Parts: sequence; C-alpha cells; structure tokens
Amino acid sequence: MTTPVEVDQSPRTAEASMTRPSRASVVSRLLRWESLLVLVLVVLIVGGARVSPVFATAQNFSNLTVATMEVGIMAMPMTLIIIAGEIDLSVESMLGLASAVLGFLWAAGVSLWIAIPVVLLMGAAGGLLNGLLVTRAGLPSLVVTLGTLALFRGLASVVLGPRAISNFPGEFTAFGFGNVPGTPVPWPLVVFVVLALALGTVLHLTWPGREVFAVGKNASAARYSGVRVARLKTCLFVLSGAVAAGAGIILTSRLSSARADAGQGLTLAVVTAVLLGGVDIFGGSGTLPGVVLAVFTLAILQNALRLADVSTQLQSIAVGLLLIVSVVVPHVVIRIRGGSR
Repeated sequence: MTTPVEVDQSPRTAEASMTRPSRASVVSRLLRWESLLVLVLVVLIVGGARVSPVFATAQNFSNLTVATMEVGIMAMPMTLIIIAGEIDLSVESMLGLASAVLGFLWAAGVSLWIAIPVVLLMGAAGGLLNGLLVTRAGLPSLVVTLGTLALFRGLASVVLGPRAISNFPGEFTAFGFGNVPGTPVPWPLVVFVVLALALGTVLHLTWPGREVFAVGKNASAARYSGVRVARLKTCLFVLSGAVAAGAGIILTSRLSSARADAGQGLTLAVVTAVLLGGVDIFGGSGTLPGVVLAVFTLAILQNALRLADVSTQLQSIAVGLLLIVSVVVPHVVIRIRGGSR
C-alpha cells in the first residue's frame, strides 16, 4: 500500500515562489547592459547640467540630437551586420559619395525629386558590391569594406573634386536643421526613430531577425538549418549602403552644402555606438535598444565635453576609450553573470 505524499499547496507558499525572484535573476537584471547604459546616461546628463547652464536647454538637446543623427542612422543597419558576424567600414565614404553625387546632379540641373532616389539606389548598389565580394568571392568583410572605403571616397573626389555645391533650395535644407512644427524635435530624429522601430521590430520580433542572430552565432549551422546565409548577408550590406546614402542626403541638407569629403571619420563613431550598445563584435548577440541608448550616450558625452571647452584631441581620446570599454566590459559582465548562476 502506497503512502500518499502530502504537498503544501497553500496560496501563500505558491505566491511566494512565483513572486520572489532568485538571486541570479536579480544579478542578471542589475548587470543587463541596457540598464548600465541608462545609468551612464543619467550620470552624463547630471554632469552636463553642472558643467554648463546651456546644457539642459531644449535648444541644446535639439542641437546635439541633430549633430549625431547621421551616426545614429548608420548605426542601425550596422547593428544587424555586426550581429550577423560581419562589419561595414565603408559607410562614411558612401555618405561622402552620396553627398557628392547629389551635389553634382543638382548643379547639372537635375531635380531633387529625381536626384535623391538615384543617390539611394547608388548606395544600395555600393552595398550590393560589398555583399557580393563577401558572400560570393568569400573575402573577409573587414578587408572588402576597407577597400571600398577608399574606393567610394575616391569616386566622390572624381565626381565633385574640391568644390562645394551650396545653392540647394530652402525646402531641402530646412529638413536638415528644422524641427517638426510646434516641437523641438528635429526632422532627422523622426527618420532615426522610424528606422530604429522598423529594424528593431524585424530584428527582435520576426523570423528574419532570428536568422540574423543564428548566422552570427554559427553560420555553418544556420546554413544546414535552411538559412540562406549568403542572401541574408548580402541584403544587410545593401541596406547598409542605402541607409548610408540616406545619411549623406541628410548631412548635405543639414550643412546646406555637398562636399566629397563629407562624413570623414564617422565610421569610428558608428562602430563605437554599436559596440557601446552591447553588440558582440564577434556576432550573435546584441539589441537595437541598447544601440539607441549608446547613440545618445555618445552624443551627450561629446556635447558636455564641448561645452566644458575640452579640446578636440581629448574628445577623440574619450571616444577611443569608449570603444575599448565597449568591447572589454560586456565580456566581463558575461563572466560575472555566469559566475552568479
């Protein structure tokens, strides 16, 4: 005869087991990279307000937002590319080429309604070139995009030379530094938010997003699971090229000038924002909300340093240190998480 086993089914015990988080869960939440970024962001805002009374004004936040939107916009597709295990270092040169071609077409009498789609298609074609060289020729994306970094910048110099085109219509230039009517929200921020929401939804809520993570974790396993790895990576490079061209159009609008050297040095800022957002440089993990937080963290840091009259050289040192920290710290956090379980 079997003796029945008594089970404590009291509501209080059940409720406690469901509501009381484990120590490992609490540590995991506290160490979540996005939470750390929010904390850093708050510290920077408080510090910036103490540095200068101008910092906390709506006009200053509008200015610092506009100044970083090209970086933020290019960081969105870069996030997907790095999660997939690749990198695109040619984005700043594609931005410059887009600005140069847009200026050339406008100076030649082509309507902006025609020139802008042409420039976006050109950006997609440049991304397609990167994608095919990586996926079909089997070349490392680091080497390929270093090559196209120089190629696109050289083409920009050929197209426009040392001259600058600055006689754009007021409706076009108002988009770059104008605000949504009745608000301090710049129009480029609207583009950034729409792009972030669209790519964030795709990355985190759809099967193509799951495929991006799978390819970054193990491309061979993903391929055997039915993922078309080459096509996926090529599409990501095409997206990156088109978005970089779009960022070139926005920068041209904001500066009211098209130049072949536009955007020089922005690749470092883009990669820093992505890695600071918690994306693993080796691929396979990361979140788009983290990158969005990192974009504004970087913008606020640079703005606060600028208001504090910190030299450009020291600002570059700060960005470089952030890049190193963004690579090292996540691995330390992962080890701490693993030790807490």
